[in-house]
Amino acid sequence: MTQIVTDPSWTRVAAASQIGPDTALSVQVGDRTVCLARSRGQLHALLDVCSHGQVPLSAGDVEDGTIECYLHGSRFELATGRPLSLPATQPVPTFAVRVVGDDVYLNTAQTAAANAAP
Repeated sequence: MTQIVTDPSWTRVAAASQIGPDTALSVQVGDRTVCLARSRGQLHALLDVCSHGQVPLSAGDVEDGTIECYLHGSRFELATGRPLSLPATQPVPTFAVRVVGDDVYLNTAQTAAANAAP
């Protein structure tokens, strides 16, 4: 795991201890605003904007592996960004996340699916 710390494609964005169960945190990574969310004991990263309402997802409710947009109630799957309810019909981009100790690293060049273990 030490390669993540020295690999320039990974950026430290937060402390894991900052993100409690079923909560979200907005972080800036370069020119992107990313929502970090913890649900079911796992951290997920997705673009911090609802694909329907153009509002920050990090202000919504996290529950059971999903996040809900506070404006119109669209719910997105954290692991894939897939919309689970209307009015959103387009997915939200997700990003690869790694935790090393208490450090949360993000790679906005990789999607979460590209980083998943086989």
